Amino acid sequence: LMNLKSAEALELMKEPSRLVSQTLGQIAKEIKVGITPLALDKIAETFILDHKAIPSFKGYNGFPNTLCISINDVVVHGIPNNKPIESTDIVSIDCGVFFNGFHGDCAYTFIMHDADDAVTQLCKTTEESLYLGIKEAKAGNRVGDIGYAIQTHCESNGYSVVRELVGHGVGNQLHEPPEVPNYGKANSGVMLKAGMTIAIEPMINLGVYQITTDSDQWTIRTKDRKPSAHYEHTIYVGIDTQEILTSHKYIKNEIKENKDIKNI
Repeated sequence: LMNLKSAEALELMKEPSRLVSQTLGQIAKEIKVGITPLALDKIAETFILDHKAIPSFKGYNGFPNTLCISINDVVVHGIPNNKPIESTDIVSIDCGVFFNGFHGDCAYTFIMHDADDAVTQLCKTTEESLYLGIKEAKAGNRVGDIGYAIQTHCESNGYSVVRELVGHGVGNQLHEPPEVPNYGKANSGVMLKAGMTIAIEPMINLGVYQITTDSDQWTIRTKDRKPSAHYEHTIYVGIDTQEILTSHKYIKNEIKENKDIKNI
């Protein structure tokens, strides 16, 4: 059953969406070569709790932390640890915030300043594909239109699209119907209706699309151990358009000042 949001629910969703975006802005300020993922996780959790909100991920199906921090060949669901971030890493950070009875979900891949050009280009293409997918999120289109836009852009640039992991509806629950794959045929899949709120999140690999799961049952890596990039926004589906509820502007503002991160 699709959970269509009223105008009132949409207003309520804007708060957690803004808070999760600001949380990632805080991370963009603090992420430096040598900092540990666990230190970043603590910063995010403190920021969220200080704003009287709840980290969506912590305790979700037993996940132990506030942030998923996925470095290099980790696609998603990386558990923050004490291994310092290196200057050549790409660091995908996914965060959820629960507030006003609703979730906001957002992700961004940070490119440390010595990351090589091939990996930087992967991130750039993945970020572009996010907005191409978002453009298709309007009433009357189908979920396949979103996936087709993302897949076409990424594959035409020589990258591969993870199949097993998908975007999703988001609202009172962190994951609601429908599933929103990052691949697909145009004009196929679930029809989009005005009032849907969905998380669109391309997960794109430099090498093969196949993935494996570590023994911790969370950490998902590329099968060939080549890097993977991940960007995500929470979107409201409108009649002829869409509204992006989360924002990367807080991140972009901080990256300008942060010498340890490439600004693409």
